Amino acid sequence: MGTEKNKFDYINIAKRVLDIESSAIADLKSGLGKSFTHACELIFNCNGKIIVMGLGKSGHIADKIAATFASTGTPAFFIHPSEAIHGDLGMIDNEDIVLVLSNSGETEEIVSLIPVIKRMGIKIIALTGNKDSKLSHEADIHVHVLVKEEACPMNLAPTASTSAALAIGDAIAVALLEKRGFTKEDFAKSHPGGSLGKQLLLSVEDIMHTGAEIPAVYETDKLASGLIEMSEKALGMTVVIDQKDNLVGIFTDGDLRRTLENKVDIQNTCMKDVMKKDPYAIKKETLAYNAVAKIQDKKITSLIVVDGKKVIGALNIHDLFRAGVM
Repeated sequence: MGTEKNKFDYINIAKRVLDIESSAIADLKSGLGKSFTHACELIFNCNGKIIVMGLGKSGHIADKIAATFASTGTPAFFIHPSEAIHGDLGMIDNEDIVLVLSNSGETEEIVSLIPVIKRMGIKIIALTGNKDSKLSHEADIHVHVLVKEEACPMNLAPTASTSAALAIGDAIAVALLEKRGFTKEDFAKSHPGGSLGKQLLLSVEDIMHTGAEIPAVYETDKLASGLIEMSEKALGMTVVIDQKDNLVGIFTDGDLRRTLENKVDIQNTCMKDVMKKDPYAIKKETLAYNAVAKIQDKKITSLIVVDGKKVIGALNIHDLFRAGVM
């Protein structure tokens, strides 16, 4: 029994499924025409939202398409047809557009909604695999998403057809994205928690240490005081300032090692004699990912944040790691 199970060729079946689904998506290219363009233009010029509907497996695809639209500059959300019948139609107004997915184009719950939606003066775009269906005839725009066969050997379970519908939804979303000139910055605004959002929205001010957390000593202070400040603040360096609190230098862990190797008297040596002058400094408005670039380019581990010549913050490589931008 175990031997028979081991002979079952999962890989070959997987390859067949992928061949069928990739072929179904590739075949869509030849069918793209005026209806696809009209659908994109209608959505682009919409003053409201895009309401995406579908039932069953098409509903799951519709939900994903709505999410893709919303994250790429096209306001959209998914409404379940059954919920729409029982009150959620109140979420739609006449400036919206309804995008409906149904492979057969005959889904009862969706077809029953069409007259109501049309009476509201709302345009309907239908994605179906049946150009002679009730839905395709009633829609203002019909985009034909025909597949030759499902990947299911019984040709029953929605597989290739749902992949094709998803691909068309993505194609519309990306076409609109490019038409709008949607940028990385725009994308980040709707993804503030993601890595790209952090890179493009998080500023140095959001993660820098301020006030008493900044390691700082005067240039006339002794090196021993600088070492205590570095140890207490644990940023791997201390800022060195003059009597007017202006930035004049920096003293780092690396400087400390070199100083100790030279057997410098830490009790009698002033900070101005061992500090590095004119250290790299940035402004609080600097994006965190630019701070990363500065650290990598200059091969340093800490940065000082200034307002003019005044030190207002400090951060190191660990702060950037914790912020998720490295």
